[in-house]
Amino acid sequence: SALDLSAQATIRRRRLPSDQVLWLVLGMALFRDEPVHEVARRLNICAQGLASLDLLARSGVTEARKRLGADPVEWLFRQTGNQWGCERYDGDTWQGLQVLAVDGALLRTPDTAELREHFGSGNTATDRQTPFPMLRLVALMNVRSHLILDAQLSPYRRSEMRLANEFLQQIPSRSVTLFDKGFWSADLLLSLATSEEDRHWLIPARKALVSEEVARYGKGDRLLRMKVSAQARKRNPNLPTHWDVREVSYEVKGKIKTVLTSLPVDTYSAKAIATLYRER
Repeated sequence: SALDLSAQATIRRRRLPSDQVLWLVLGMALFRDEPVHEVARRLNICAQGLASLDLLARSGVTEARKRLGADPVEWLFRQTGNQWGCERYDGDTWQGLQVLAVDGALLRTPDTAELREHFGSGNTATDRQTPFPMLRLVALMNVRSHLILDAQLSPYRRSEMRLANEFLQQIPSRSVTLFDKGFWSADLLLSLATSEEDRHWLIPARKALVSEEVARYGKGDRLLRMKVSAQARKRNPNLPTHWDVREVSYEVKGKIKTVLTSLPVDTYSAKAIATLYRER
C-alpha cells in the first residue's frame, strides 16, 4: 500500500526495485551508524542475487532512494503509528489513563541553498547565519512503549505550539499528555482538555506566572485562575477571558517542583500526580 504512493512506476525490473528500497530505508533507521551501501549489503537488498559491490554501485543506492520518494515512507510511518497507537500493553495506563508526551527538538540539515531557503537558520546575535540550516520537529509519543504516534516537521521559525496543534486529534480519549513548559498555551491546552472526553494534560509551571487562588485542596494542591492573553483571544475568539488550572507542588531533594494540570481533584490525588510526573 505504501509503494502505491510512489511517484515513479516502471515495467523494468531494477536491481533495486521500490519494494526492496523501502526495506532499505527501514534498515537505515535500525543501523544508523552504518553506511547506506553496507546496510544494503547486510539486508541483501538486491533483486539479482546476493547484494555486493559488483551488483550494487554506491551511487545506485542513492539514486534508488530518490526514485522511491518521501510519500511511501511518510504513509508507512503514519499508518503504523495509527495502528500501534491503539494497542494496549501491560502497565500502559496510569489510573486508567493512557500516558502520552509531546516534545520538540531542533535538527540540522545538510547545508544546501535549497534547504537553507526552506528551513531557514537558527537565531544568532548577529546577521550571520548558523553553519547549517535548522528544522523544527515536534513528536507525540506513547510514554510506556516509546512509540511515536505522530510527528511534524517545519522550518525553524515556526512555533512548536503550532506544530503540536496539528496532531491534537491523534490524542485518544481516556489519556493524559505530558508537555514541556515551552508548550504553555491556553489555546492548545484548552483545546486538548475539552475537545474529547476525559483527555487531560500535565505541564511544568512557568516562572512568574500571574494567577489568583480560587480554592485550596490541601498542602501543595490548589486551584488557580488565570487571564487568557489578548493575543491568544485575537487568534481564537472562542477562548474565554479566564481559565482555571490545578497546581500541584512537591519536593525533590530539597527543591520545590510545581506542575499544572487539568486532572480533577476528586479523582486524582496530588501525590499520584507528583509521582506520575517524576517517574515519566
